[in-house]
Amino acid sequence: MHKKAEVFETHYQDYCRRIGQSDLKAAAEILGIEPEGDGVCIRFLNQTYQVSGEGIRDGSGSRPAYGLCVILAKYILCCPNRIYHDPRWVAFRDFKKDAAITNVNYFTSDVEQPVLGHFQGRPDRLERACRHLGGIPHDTGAGYDVSMAIDLLPRIRLLVLFNDRDEDFPALCRVLFQKHSEFYLDPESLAMSGTGLAKQLIRADKAT
Repeated sequence: MHKKAEVFETHYQDYCRRIGQSDLKAAAEILGIEPEGDGVCIRFLNQTYQVSGEGIRDGSGSRPAYGLCVILAKYILCCPNRIYHDPRWVAFRDFKKDAAITNVNYFTSDVEQPVLGHFQGRPDRLERACRHLGGIPHDTGAGYDVSMAIDLLPRIRLLVLFNDRDEDFPALCRVLFQKHSEFYLDPESLAMSGTGLAKQLIRADKAT
């Protein structure tokens, strides 16, 4: 465990060094985020974080969990050279990169299945948890029990779709991305972000 922590710290410091060498002002304009001092403010789900070459901090000044630090760092470091906009909803498996294909099973088991398992029989609670994270209803025309769009990061929006079980069909949960998300974050970080969404939805439900 100690060796793993050392590896994480090494990676974290490398991310901070690379962020410090980045053109954060240009990234802020493309990503639609706010500059602050020598860094930027990034909203992930319903919380805002300060990111700079000096480190990554939450609203209380503490360093977030390593996984979230990776997501926020990659969001800056993967910043494209222009704004992309393709709002079509796609499944994670539809991203045309080898890393996306590799992480498809992870996305199903660590994102969609936990949400399905926790909220099965309680679609009203899932909708309430989505609203807690800033989600808004999004009509797909397909008649889902729950269809909520949630801003994961600036320029990256998710769609949570849920149907409860009935006499004919088992319960179903799908989490979709806007197609342009693949230009703003690498597949592994998108998958990790989905895990963060699932955990926060469940946490929000348990808190009520």
